[in-house]
Amino acid sequence: MSEIETIGFHYVVEAAGCDPEILGNADRIREIFLEAAKVGNMEVKSSYFFKFSPTGVSGVVIVAESHISVHTWPEKGYAALDVYTCGTKAEPEKAVDYILEKFRAKYAHVSEIKRGIEEDDDTFTHMIMTWEESLRKNGNGKG
Repeated sequence: MSEIETIGFHYVVEAAGCDPEILGNADRIREIFLEAAKVGNMEVKSSYFFKFSPTGVSGVVIVAESHISVHTWPEKGYAALDVYTCGTKAEPEKAVDYILEKFRAKYAHVSEIKRGIEEDDDTFTHMIMTWEESLRKNGNGKG
């Protein structure tokens, strides 16, 4: 079976059991995302993060390949992550793994969307693959 050609990869991640202190800290999330872009071989162009009152952060890192974004709910230990890249240079799955590790997520539901699959009639479609991961046992990464 041949590999499907795609313009981009879009990862939509539901991260649970995350460290609430990290999820409430816009500066720390910015640091994590900027490093995640490096880990994922992406070229950072800009970033913006906003801390809500009383809690929560929304933010985005614009990369040459597209973006990394987040919305957090520290009181629930939950983060909604979005990593989208175009081209062949970036490694978005490495960025996702890095963010989940730094957020100390215990669980992740991940959807990988292959976007920009060209059809014969000059239209485009996408394909979705979804999986779940238990990331840390007993809350510390050890069995």
